[in-house]
Amino acid sequence: MTQEFLKKVYEVSGDDALRDLYDEWADSYDAETGAHGYATPARCAEALRRCGLATDAEILDMGCGTGLSGAAFAEAGFTTIDGSDLSPGMLDKARALGVYRDLWLPDNLPDRRYDAVAAVGVIGPGAAPLDLFDSCLEHLAPGGLFVLSFNDHALNLPEFPARIARAVEAGVVLPRFEEHGPHLPGLDMKSTVYVLEHT
Repeated sequence: MTQEFLKKVYEVSGDDALRDLYDEWADSYDAETGAHGYATPARCAEALRRCGLATDAEILDMGCGTGLSGAAFAEAGFTTIDGSDLSPGMLDKARALGVYRDLWLPDNLPDRRYDAVAAVGVIGPGAAPLDLFDSCLEHLAPGGLFVLSFNDHALNLPEFPARIARAVEAGVVLPRFEEHGPHLPGLDMKSTVYVLEHT
């Protein structure tokens, strides 16, 4: 299994370039990440369970990609999952899984609040910009849970953990869970999973 896209993704920037790359990657994404033991989706699902999210809670999976995160939430017992991604190719793969209630491109995402919002392996270099953090909070109901992860690439840039710290200091969110653990074990890469409660 090559690491073609896992390397290439850190060399592009801008929505158009990322959309094109992820569209091209859609057919092999699950196999490539799976070959390296992609662990973060299941860790995020378990974090929501440990924080007491009801299984019938409405979850918005931002940057859902091919649906690996949605599948992990469904496997953990969650039943109402919507998703959004900038790549139509990725959304086609996610739709085929049958675990999502609705799927949208970002421009079509309805203006509504969810019980939980997820950004699993989404915010960081080679993926969505840091301002997606604020977009996620805009779709989260008061008292709702925001589960997200930063991989080692993001954690090595101070602005990523600092964004969480600022939200906590401002009283916008309350920290509920934080755990550093495996992300892509086959590449010796880790991630930190966070759960934040919207005040």
